[in-house]
Amino acid sequence: MAIYFGVADETLALFGFGVNSFIEVPSGAGIIAMVLRIRQNPNTERSQFEMTALRITGTSFYILAVGLGATVIVNLLSGHNPETTLSGLIVSLISIATMWLLIRAKRDVGKKLDSAPILADANCTLVCLYMSVILLISSAVFELTGFGFVDSLGAIGLIYFSYKEGKEAFEKAKGSSVSAKLLRQRRLQKSLRLL
Repeated sequence: MAIYFGVADETLALFGFGVNSFIEVPSGAGIIAMVLRIRQNPNTERSQFEMTALRITGTSFYILAVGLGATVIVNLLSGHNPETTLSGLIVSLISIATMWLLIRAKRDVGKKLDSAPILADANCTLVCLYMSVILLISSAVFELTGFGFVDSLGAIGLIYFSYKEGKEAFEKAKGSSVSAKLLRQRRLQKSLRLL
């Protein structure tokens, strides 16, 4: 929906936000695989599927950042403005409410299960919330002022978070043995505290 309205309304921030949502799909698949693996055997390292999902996610975020950056430059040089950002306002408000509820639920479940992967996924969702706020602000400022460059400024905010998420995905893919060791250490510390 966000991609459609981003193209139809010619708003770069909304389009980038929509593409980001699709990028989260392989990331979510990797999280599901990780939770299932940890539930079955908590001391195992990441599977090849998880690492591949992380690499695809990281690459997709980098491609999004480069694509948005190139389009920001073209928009700034050509003076292009969106038609409207009303749909960006609506999508961002719905997304903010949904993300906030999702973060709270993931944190509750993560704490109850003492699950680092679920808590980490809650933090990833927090980044999505930040991106929704950027979309809301850039859409609102454009609708109120007609200042066209604010759409490109909103896209620059999305570039920052896309790059950061891409980098984090690659770091997680590289650190598979480190994360398993940390998990084992946490469980050992927890066991010692119980004694």
